[in-house]
Amino acid sequence: MRVLVIGANGEVGHLVVQQLLLAGDEPVAGIRPDEPDEDWRDQELSVERLDLLDKPEQLAKGMLGTDAVIFVAGSGGRTKDDMTLLVDLDGAVKSMQAAEIAGVRRFIMLSMLFAEDRNRWADPLKPLYVAKFYADDWLVHRTHLIYTIIQPGALSFHAGTGRVKSDPLAVGSIPRADVATFMVAALHAPRAQYKTIPLLSGDRSIAEVIQAL
Repeated sequence: MRVLVIGANGEVGHLVVQQLLLAGDEPVAGIRPDEPDEDWRDQELSVERLDLLDKPEQLAKGMLGTDAVIFVAGSGGRTKDDMTLLVDLDGAVKSMQAAEIAGVRRFIMLSMLFAEDRNRWADPLKPLYVAKFYADDWLVHRTHLIYTIIQPGALSFHAGTGRVKSDPLAVGSIPRADVATFMVAALHAPRAQYKTIPLLSGDRSIAEVIQAL
């Protein structure tokens, strides 16, 4: 499967690309126009330069010929709230629109735990919660894409364990490596289609959690 990873130069994005390679897929590194691409060229991987501030029609050109999109891009903690809205919200929505224009059917979205519950939003991340809430809502209700939304808890840099849980009431954290592994597993799992999945470190294998969806 040829998979465009939007945000490939990010911490989760790098891990997603590596997991796609392990799964036998053909990842395409979607990066900003001003980002370096040496890591991907050294691995002989395809690169698409995408500006999430562009119109959907322009973004769609970089999606032609792909089977799926994994959206893990973000404006980052060093930017202001305006870029959170322009990238994490509108950039995500435009990527969905672009996927439909390009004829891509499968879309995997990285969200965050409790994005759908305003009562759980806390400073200083409220603008990001807002962005994720409306981007997720658009994907579910305003597109015809075969979606999966992953809502991880706090992301850690610990080594992945491959042991997770999906509990909508629990709180906690999860290594970025386990999120990346789960996203790629969900890409290939029919049971994960049209699902919003909270994700934390746990005591079950990724395969077991997906089988229980």
